[in-house]
Amino acid sequence: MPSSKTTSWVPSYLILGVIWGSSFLFVERSLAFLTPTGIAFWRTFLGAVTLAVVLVVRKLALPRNPKAWLFLWLGGLFMSAIPAALFGFAQQYVSSSLASIINASTPIFTVIAILIAFRAEKPKPRVLVGLLIGLIGVATVLAVWRGFGENEPLAILALIGAVSCYGIGTPFIRRFVEPMKIQREVAVFGQVTTSAVSLLPFYAAGGWVTGQPTVDGVLSMLALGAVGTGIAYVMYYRVIAIAGSPIASTVTYITPVVGVAIGVMLLGETLTWHEPVGAAIVIFGAYIAQGGKR
Repeated sequence: MPSSKTTSWVPSYLILGVIWGSSFLFVERSLAFLTPTGIAFWRTFLGAVTLAVVLVVRKLALPRNPKAWLFLWLGGLFMSAIPAALFGFAQQYVSSSLASIINASTPIFTVIAILIAFRAEKPKPRVLVGLLIGLIGVATVLAVWRGFGENEPLAILALIGAVSCYGIGTPFIRRFVEPMKIQREVAVFGQVTTSAVSLLPFYAAGGWVTGQPTVDGVLSMLALGAVGTGIAYVMYYRVIAIAGSPIASTVTYITPVVGVAIGVMLLGETLTWHEPVGAAIVIFGAYIAQGGKR
């Protein structure tokens, strides 16, 4: 019988999957009164405020090395600022379900980035097989045989651009940020804080609001920033500390299930056969490419 310690990560893991899977709903609701850049700004700003509280409570110090802040800023652009804005733009034209499914292909694009930009060793055959399967899955989700169907091509490019940023950001942080031995909570705080500062001029230039703020929209934005970008990362690092990075990384497999379920049940979105089939292929490809980590 497993000990309580070995399974204590499970509640945080499942809650994390629900939080990140719900983020596409919150983006959808926030678009009622904010621009895509506005959503990206508030998401990172509220996340930074939440994490600042964590840093104060835990008495964690900020790095003083300017080089560390440069790397945190670059990592934040790839992991927070640019993807958040691109997802906001894309969800003006595509369903939250489709956005959540494409987001599940992040491990595939991470493998591509590692092979192209961060080549450290010759790729193993299983990695190439998993990559091919994953790309077939993405093509299936997008129904490329129909020219993306009814989806706006620019929105599809934005989604692919967002997950490509995640794909670049993940190995970038591993190579340049992690060797500096910065506490994970501090690193994420640095990334989202510098992202918020970078986004502010673009947000201001595009207008503060696009419509009348509603209670539902404001609460969605608060949840997206404080919970989805702040508290969620604290939970994520708890899972890493107890269960390890391989298990923590598989939360990516849960988020599209939650995202699609919410999109269908709460937003009344419809699914075509190729979207869930493609999602399953993407997840399987990611599983193979990551070496079947559990």
